[in-house]
Amino acid sequence: MESYLLDWANLLLRWLHVITAIAWVGSSFYFVFLDSSLTPPEDEDLQRQGVSGELWAVHGGGFYHPVKFAVAPPKLPSHLHWFFWESYSTWLSGFALFTISYLWSAGSYLVDKTRLDWSPLAAGASALAFLVVFWLLYDGVCRSVGPRKGGDALVGALVALLVVVASWLACHWFAGRAAFLLVGAMLATSMSANVLFWIIPGQKKVVAALRAGEPVDPVHGQRGKQRSVHNTYFVLPVLFAMLSNHYAFTYSHPQNWLILVLMLFAGAAIRQFFVLRHGYKLGRNRHPWRYAAAGIVVILGLIVGLRPAPQEPVTLTTAVTYQTVQPILAQRCYPCHGPRAQMKNIRFDSPQAVASHAALIYQQAVITRAMPLNNATSITDAERDQLRQWFEAGAPVN
Repeated sequence: MESYLLDWANLLLRWLHVITAIAWVGSSFYFVFLDSSLTPPEDEDLQRQGVSGELWAVHGGGFYHPVKFAVAPPKLPSHLHWFFWESYSTWLSGFALFTISYLWSAGSYLVDKTRLDWSPLAAGASALAFLVVFWLLYDGVCRSVGPRKGGDALVGALVALLVVVASWLACHWFAGRAAFLLVGAMLATSMSANVLFWIIPGQKKVVAALRAGEPVDPVHGQRGKQRSVHNTYFVLPVLFAMLSNHYAFTYSHPQNWLILVLMLFAGAAIRQFFVLRHGYKLGRNRHPWRYAAAGIVVILGLIVGLRPAPQEPVTLTTAVTYQTVQPILAQRCYPCHGPRAQMKNIRFDSPQAVASHAALIYQQAVITRAMPLNNATSITDAERDQLRQWFEAGAPVN
C-alpha cells in the first residue's frame, strides 16, 4: 500500500511540477524575448512619458502593445502584477517530488555502493547540502565579482567552474541517475533563490521608493537583471538534467560527469543563440549561429561517442531456458519485484508474470541496463548476457 500511495504522490507532484515549470519557463522566455525585441517608441507622447522601448505584436485574434519605461511610468498604478509564484511553485513542487522520490528511499535511489558506500542518512544530508552550498558559493561570486568592471564575464567563468566541480562530485558520490537530477535541482534552486532573495526584493524596493517620492537606486535593477539573465541560461541545462533520468545510457556511463557537463554546456550555448537572435533580427547583434552550432556539435559528438559497440552474433551451444534465468531473476529482481515487494505493481516470481514482462526485462536489464536500480543486487554482465540470450531465443517460460 505504501508503494501504491507513493506512486500516486509521485504522479500528481510530477504533473504539478511540469505545469508550474511550463509557466515559469514560459514567462522567463517571453520577457527575455521582449527585452531583446523592444524598439524606441515613435509616438512623441510615449517619449515624453519616459518609454524606452515598445513592441507591437499580434496573438490570439488581438493586437498587443507592451511598452517599457526607462525608470518608471509618470504615475505608478495601484495594481501591479508580480511574477514570482511561477518560480516558487516550481521549486516547492520539485522539492516535494525529490523528497518522496529520492530522499524517502535514499538507500535505493541516492546510494550506489560501487561509488561510495555510505548511509542513506548521510547521502540524503549531502544531497540537501548540494542545493544550499552551491547557492551560497554562486551568490558569493555574483556579489563579490559581479560589480567589478568586466565582472559579468568573470562571473560566468567562475559559475561554470562551480558547475563542473559540482557535477564531478555528484557523479562520484551518488548513483548516476540521482547525480544528474541533483545537479539540475541545484541549478533550479539557485534560479528560484535569485527570484526570492534578489529579483523580487529589489523590485519591491524600487516600487516603495517611487510611491514615497524618493529617488530610485539603480543598483536594484542592475542586480535583478544580472540574476534574471543567469536564470535564462540555466533553463535548458536544468531541463536536460530533469529529463535525463529516463535515459540510462547517459547517467550509467563510466564518465557520466563529463557527459553531464557537456550537455549542460550545449544547453547554455543553444540558449545563447536564441537570446541573441532576437537582437540580431533588429540589427543589434552579429548572427549568433556559432552558439547554436557549438551546442549541436557537442550533442552530435556525444551521439557518436556513446554509440553502443556492435555485438557479434552469438551461436548458442546450449539453450538458455526459463530454468536458466529464473535463479537470476530470483536473486537480482525478486527483492523489488517478488512476493514481498512489487515496485510499480510488477512481479517476476511466476512464469506467467515473466512471460508478460519479457520485453520489459530485456529493455531495462539488458539494453538500457537501468535495472536493477543502481545495480543494488549486483547483477553481473554474464547474467545480463544470459537474459539477452533467453529473450532472443523467444523468452521461453516452459
